[in-house]
Amino acid sequence: MSNGRGHDRSADRLWDRCQSMVDQLDLPEPFDAETFIGVLARDRGRPIGLLPVASRPDAPCGLVVTTRNADWIIYCADTGGVHRQHILLHEAAHILCGHTERAADGDAMAAAARTLMPHLPAELVRSVLGRTVYSEPDEREAELVASLILQRVERRERHRARGADRPSSLDTLFAVFKD
Repeated sequence: MSNGRGHDRSADRLWDRCQSMVDQLDLPEPFDAETFIGVLARDRGRPIGLLPVASRPDAPCGLVVTTRNADWIIYCADTGGVHRQHILLHEAAHILCGHTERAADGDAMAAAARTLMPHLPAELVRSVLGRTVYSEPDEREAELVASLILQRVERRERHRARGADRPSSLDTLFAVFKD
């Protein structure tokens, strides 16, 4: 149902929920996705490992594997810079949002684990939740959380560097969706 601004209320609730979550995060300074994931693991009391793998055209560029003792973010090793950071944050967002706690179909997950991570024993993998397995709302939520983290980091760095409150390109982009 529209709220008269061109958005439905569920989109507003999603935005507010994600923004509130991001506002409460302890973001390292200077920001680094790997360091942030380490802080997230510490705060959750559960290890999060990072596992770079060779990219494959038939596989997602990032996914989360949940085992009994740890979560693993698996990502393409042959991407760098902003794309790599966004992949890591997107997958960390799935963890933050609790998407990894929902059980998926065991047979499908075992097949995905064998295909994507042949070097891990199948019995070790409890669930594999990649972009092809998450629901569309979960994907939107993870993408929004990752983008809001980057927006917060950019705003903080811009403020520190210039002491200015001019809108950034991300601020401008998100203003279009929020208003």
